[in-house]
Amino acid sequence: MKRLDDRIAPPLPTLEPIRLVDRHGRRVADPTVSCPSPTTLTSLLRAMIVGRRFDRQAGALARQGRLAVYPSSYGQEACQVAGVLALAEQDWLFPTYRDSVALVTRGVDPVETLTLLRGDWHSGYDPGLHRCAPQCTPLATNASHAVGLTYAARHKGEDVAALVLMGDGATSEGDAHEAYNFAAVWNTPVVFLVQNNGWAISVPLHRQSAAPTLAHKAVGYGMRGYHVDGNDAAAVHAVVGRALEEARAGGGPAIVEARTYRLDAHTNADAPQRYRDDSEVEYWKQRDPIERLETLLRAEGHVDDDTLAGFAAEAERMAADVRERVDAAPDPDPDELFAHVYAAPTAQLVEQRQALRDEIREG
Repeated sequence: MKRLDDRIAPPLPTLEPIRLVDRHGRRVADPTVSCPSPTTLTSLLRAMIVGRRFDRQAGALARQGRLAVYPSSYGQEACQVAGVLALAEQDWLFPTYRDSVALVTRGVDPVETLTLLRGDWHSGYDPGLHRCAPQCTPLATNASHAVGLTYAARHKGEDVAALVLMGDGATSEGDAHEAYNFAAVWNTPVVFLVQNNGWAISVPLHRQSAAPTLAHKAVGYGMRGYHVDGNDAAAVHAVVGRALEEARAGGGPAIVEARTYRLDAHTNADAPQRYRDDSEVEYWKQRDPIERLETLLRAEGHVDDDTLAGFAAEAERMAADVRERVDAAPDPDPDELFAHVYAAPTAQLVEQRQALRDEIREG
């Protein structure tokens, strides 16, 4: 590990986000990172198309009552997909409750991804097999888990980095502070990808932080900070990939702030019209990450109608499979929620279990 007094102060993040493809689908030069290859860009587009179809299908299942809840990532596909595809096979992903598309992109079975959101206490998938931690509902607790894993991996001589997904609201949590500080002091190879979608449920960003950007929070911890256009899949992939490479090489952790927007409600139980204007949503629809990359790849001759039809057909097959298998899945047993919390149930757990049984019986 590097000695603390050998480190060089990292440069300040840019106020303008790093961008490689503008909202009109045109290339933009940036002096700090290079645009991924056409093959990688095409893979990003395919994964975003499949991911959005999965997201739309999951939202429909929630409205039909077949999921307990679903936090959509509609509009945030570039962050979900590009960050994950920048990971090496041996790396770990630490997702939040909003990162189902990221899990599907990592190779987790779509139905297993939805297990937790059906109300089952299981995470739904094998974390070790996929190198994906269970989806994290409490804000920022996954950040400390990632730091601990990479700290242990470094001591065992393993070449492992981790990508932590978190929202702008999570950066206001004490757990985030602890994770950032621990990671920086111990120089662990972790990249914190902050999907800044402008709202922590109904709390706007300006009521959470007075920092110039959330990437600037890295400065106080002695980390590198990057500010990137979160609706530009090319830029997110390039920046996260660079940050991961630097972390693996001993350069320490980094915060990557990706400026994006969730077009849907916080969850299917939210009413976003109570706190944000339709004009704001429309503004961000004009910056759609899928349309942006598709425009570029069409213009440069890397995809055509047949290519896109193939991606769409793949997405529809996946959605149909999800519908059929979720329908066939047995309902979770509510009693299992209380079965493995303590070796011997506490009086409070016994009371809560009986209250739930009564509610189910009466309802």
